[in-house]
Amino acid sequence: MSKTFVIGDIHGSYRALLQCLELSSFNYHYDQLICLGDISDGWPETREAIDEMLKIKNLTFLLGNHDFWTLEWMETGYADSTWLAQGGAATVRSYGSDIPRAHHELLKTARPFHILNDQLFVHAGINPAKALEDQGLSTFLWDRSLAAKAQYHEAQGEPQKLTEFEAVFVGHTPIKEDRPKQFCEIWMMDTGAGWSGRLSMMNVDSGETFVSDPVPELYPGVAGRKKF
Repeated sequence: MSKTFVIGDIHGSYRALLQCLELSSFNYHYDQLICLGDISDGWPETREAIDEMLKIKNLTFLLGNHDFWTLEWMETGYADSTWLAQGGAATVRSYGSDIPRAHHELLKTARPFHILNDQLFVHAGINPAKALEDQGLSTFLWDRSLAAKAQYHEAQGEPQKLTEFEAVFVGHTPIKEDRPKQFCEIWMMDTGAGWSGRLSMMNVDSGETFVSDPVPELYPGVAGRKKF
């Protein structure tokens, strides 16, 4: 039977992506992979990471805030200074002057969120008080308030249901853990691959996790973003 996996923010760490796919015995033809966004920026192999994603038959790709910046650059040639400083420069170098059409199309057609079996997948978060159709990209791509609220309630020893969904999988807000961690019904999947941490992938049905080596160890001699 096919399996469904979710993966956190990759941030150009192609080598970490390969590790997670291998550790999980991911089947490129039958299994489904839900990417929570931010495949771009940080480590030097955004182009290679997207090439690998495009090999996956059953891919659900969600838009992250860094992918939004990357898409803007691909379409207009404009490189926002904040984006360049936050890892965009590595993405520009990975492409040079050649941007494959399929890469542009992947980012252009990325979804703002995905719902599967009463589970929500979104890059940053949502506002539980509003219907999803009444929320915009700024919430889905940037808003950390749901993640912060879930962490707060867990820290207080008062876990509670925060959304209408059975589970919510988010990236965007890195945690200082070696594996994804659940706060209330919120699964936080970003284990710092864009910085000094690891890339994490999870079997959605079994909860089994697959984690790369610390990403700086996979890119010796490459200056990355060291703290998060």
